[in-house]
Formats: sequence, C-alpha cells, structure tokens
Amino acid sequence: MKLLVILLLAFCAITHGCPTILSKSAWGGKAAKCSSNRLPRPVKFVIIHHTAGEFCSSQSTCSAQARIAQKHHMDNQGWCDIGYNFLVGEDGQVYEGRGWANVGVHAPPYNSISIRISFIGTFTNRAPSASALNAAQSLIRCGVSGGYISSSYIVKGHRNVGSTECPGAKLYAIIKKWSNFKA
Repeated sequence: MKLLVILLLAFCAITHGCPTILSKSAWGGKAAKCSSNRLPRPVKFVIIHHTAGEFCSSQSTCSAQARIAQKHHMDNQGWCDIGYNFLVGEDGQVYEGRGWANVGVHAPPYNSISIRISFIGTFTNRAPSASALNAAQSLIRCGVSGGYISSSYIVKGHRNVGSTECPGAKLYAIIKKWSNFKA
C-alpha cells in the first residue's frame, strides 16, 4: 500500500509538473484552530509575499522559519492558522500552509479569490535563490494544471493589494517580469 501511495504521488508530480509539497505535519506546523472557508476553483489571483524573517536554505531551517511565521500569525495576529496557502524556501521546497482548498488571510480583499505564496525570508536587499523562484513558478503551474488557479491568472505582489513593502524590493522586481504579473 505504501508503495502505491508513493507511485501515485510521483505520477501526480510528473503529470501536473508539481513540486514536492511538504505537509504541515512534515514541517512541524500546528493544526488550524478553525475551519477555513473553502476557496472557489479556480482562483484568478496569485499574491506573492515574503515572511520578512530570516532566510533558510535547508529543510530543517525552512521548517523552523515556517513554524515561526505560523506562531506569529496565530499568537500575535490572532489568526486561527498561518495566513499563507504555501511557503517557499530557498532550499527549493514548498511548505504547505492552508493548502489549495482553504481561504487564507493576509491580503484583504483578495483573500477569497487568491492563492497566497510566501517566500521564506526578507527580500528587500537581496533576491531569493533560483531554486526558490523555480519552486514558486512550478507551484503556480501545478495549481493551474490541478484546476486550483485559472489559466488566465494574474500575479500581484502583496504591495499591489495592501499598504506594505511586501514582498520586498528585490523579489518584487523579479515578479514584475513574470508573464502573468499585473500591478
């Protein structure tokens, strides 16, 4: 049975071009304290964030930074879970937040019509690694293939939908060059 599950996951990744997505339990995240509203399928927008914390370059350091972000959102912001749908580490891996199906927070009024992807780290004075950028773009393609994100999606930086410097000047300069970007 375990081999069948592994083969199915591999088939899904190959078929949809999906990156490996580490589950919340795999990175040591807490379970949500609420039931999130369900996102409609497909969503029109992808909102790019950064955590504005320390950068990470290994699964252990990225997991630790994801836990710090979740703790901040739950304890300081009073949210019932981490605000993002996914986080991307400079180790080139994707970390599950609220996932594909659940409405996140952090970018009103776009919460119920977007997937939020946050790069782990601060990208004001430096750009994320190529592996992190590739993982994020692969995740977006996966969302389109899986019917979670519209094929005519629009990418925005968090600053385009709220009063913030997020996702940092260097990361913002990069996403502005992505083909589906629209301020």
